[in-house]
Amino acid sequence: MIWKLLRSTKGYISASIFSMLFMVGEVGLECCLPFFTSKLVDQMNNNDTKMLIIYSIVLVVMAMASLACGALSGKYAARASAGFAKNLRRNMYENITSFSFSNIDKFQASSLVTRMTTDVTNVQMAYMMIIRTAVRSPLMLIFSFVMSFVLAPSLAWIFVIVIPVLAFFLVLIMYLAMKIFRRIFKKYDLVNESIKENIDGIRVVKSFVREDYEIAKFDKNAADLRRDFTKAERIIAWNGPVMQFCVNSLMILIMIIGSSVIINGASYDVTTGIVEFGDVTIGELQSLVTYGFQSLMAVMMLSMVMVMIVISIESARRIVEVLDEKSSLTNPEDPVYEVEDGSVVFNDVSFKYSEHAQKNSLEGINLNIKSGQTVGIIGTTGSSKTTLVNLISRLYDVTEGEVLVGGKNVKEYDLKTLRDNVAVVLQKNLLFSGTIAENLRWGNENATEEEIKHACDLACASEFVESFPDKYNTHIDQGGSNVSGGQKQRLCIARALLKNPKIIIFDDSTSAVDTKTDAIIRKGLKEYIPSTTKIVIAQRISSIQDADLIVVMDDGKINQVGTHEELLANNEIYKEVYYSQNKIGGAQNA
Repeated sequence: MIWKLLRSTKGYISASIFSMLFMVGEVGLECCLPFFTSKLVDQMNNNDTKMLIIYSIVLVVMAMASLACGALSGKYAARASAGFAKNLRRNMYENITSFSFSNIDKFQASSLVTRMTTDVTNVQMAYMMIIRTAVRSPLMLIFSFVMSFVLAPSLAWIFVIVIPVLAFFLVLIMYLAMKIFRRIFKKYDLVNESIKENIDGIRVVKSFVREDYEIAKFDKNAADLRRDFTKAERIIAWNGPVMQFCVNSLMILIMIIGSSVIINGASYDVTTGIVEFGDVTIGELQSLVTYGFQSLMAVMMLSMVMVMIVISIESARRIVEVLDEKSSLTNPEDPVYEVEDGSVVFNDVSFKYSEHAQKNSLEGINLNIKSGQTVGIIGTTGSSKTTLVNLISRLYDVTEGEVLVGGKNVKEYDLKTLRDNVAVVLQKNLLFSGTIAENLRWGNENATEEEIKHACDLACASEFVESFPDKYNTHIDQGGSNVSGGQKQRLCIARALLKNPKIIIFDDSTSAVDTKTDAIIRKGLKEYIPSTTKIVIAQRISSIQDADLIVVMDDGKINQVGTHEELLANNEIYKEVYYSQNKIGGAQNA
């Protein structure tokens, strides 16, 4: 897991190293300061002004150098951690964009957002603390230990007793908190899912006056998160009292044992002018207390790093899950880069969304669509019409059987090549923030203004686009919220036409336009792209009755295939839909 994360430090390794090197310099200088301070204090009883000045200058220079090293370490640490987070988000996003629909279904959108925001922030903070505090604390601890034994070996052994006790309690706290943090991040996902669902469906919520219900649902998820977070914080809160106990214990032991040394007797060295308490001088005793504080502060900072690591480990695991996830749809070893034509063949196709599903969504599908044909698909809600067409552009792989496009199995094609030749106009149309022209150029980034206008003419979008003050430079808000549903559908049809595909699929994509506009669009498509295979999923029979073939779907199976006249004469499902939509005609025919 760690090595996978460290790959994202590419480009910022030097900044990380510089941060650690300057931190080593800062710690080294800080640990030398008490040593020279002890020399300065011991020289105060000696009237050697020259030495006092020298030691004072040395201390000032070392303090300034330590400050400079600390500032530079912080600068490089900030650069390294921010760059690491940027790379991590980019690597995750690149992998997510390669996901198939089944991969996205596995994680859920809200969970992916949490992983790219909260989780990355946690890991970023942990990385910064590791290259700074995790370097500083052990070095400070080691240097303070060494300098303590150099100055006063008879008192320094106290550190050996206190610090392992502190380490034991910190490890115990980390172990107990880790279990709870694993639950917390899953509940973050639930809270984000509640927010996303509510915002996406805000019009429905307000239409049905369900604000109180949604607030209550959100409060429940938020309360669950608060309870677990409070429990985890209560455990981590023991970190402070344990630290204070160890600090106070260490100071008490130093004072008791130091006082005992002093009581045992003091002596004055006439030649050096230094007062000694046993084998410890005044300056050394003072510096020993300083090293004691430094040692325990180092352990305290190390405990803070451990707490941050506890939080970030679960975040890191969730991030690595995304990085490790491989798309269930991959290119073959020797892919085909050209689609011959727009023919589509389903051979004994069965499909289910999950291997654990008990029932297939599609069962025994056999269908032959010739290139250039117009094929209508109709059926009741839940009859798997959209599922059927999703297999053509290989948004999912079949469970059994095969789908052929242009005479070749879709699994043989390069994915980009296949999808560039299969345009899909979805039932739930989506526009992105930007201008109308920028949205349309998703179909063809090199499309000229004339090509854009012609596509809009065919999609019956030119009239309303031309009415805007900025015309094709009109800004579209996120999700296309500043245009109507029908306008959005027509822009999405124009966008698909700009791809000039071999196959174009309309997934109930004219449901928001009137029948007259629908007829004009169908007529324009027939004349403009006669060689392109057109597959139309529709609820209105009027949208597909002129199709070369009409497929009637029922419960994941093909009920019947035929022309409008054949189905009207022989298919009960089709007749029922037709007469329900054309009651007058149905009564006359009856």
